[in-house]
Amino acid sequence: MSDDYFSTLLQNLEDNAKHRSGRESFTTQIDHEDLIRLKALAEVYDIDIQDLCAALFHTMLQELEARMPYRPGTEIIRMEDGDPVYEDVGPMPRYLSIIRRLEAESSQANGDTKH
Repeated sequence: MSDDYFSTLLQNLEDNAKHRSGRESFTTQIDHEDLIRLKALAEVYDIDIQDLCAALFHTMLQELEARMPYRPGTEIIRMEDGDPVYEDVGPMPRYLSIIRRLEAESSQANGDTKH
């Protein structure tokens, strides 16, 4: 993972930037050693372990999205500076489609009409 992501994460922890709105809970299992690391980090930065986990997940997901590979397909979707740009047949288009579907389902379940 990029140093920039972790630098930002650590800065956010130090600044106690805690964004709580829109959070949901879920349960997962982790290795004992990882739990010890989380507890130590939470203690070092005097932050609740749930807030730490939320920050770590957010940072990790941003990094994963940034690293999803672009795989050019055969269809040209546009021209940029005279060069063809091919459709992406990698995982990103499917991932984004699933995100849109899940957001729409969530909005419908919550009675939102924004999306």
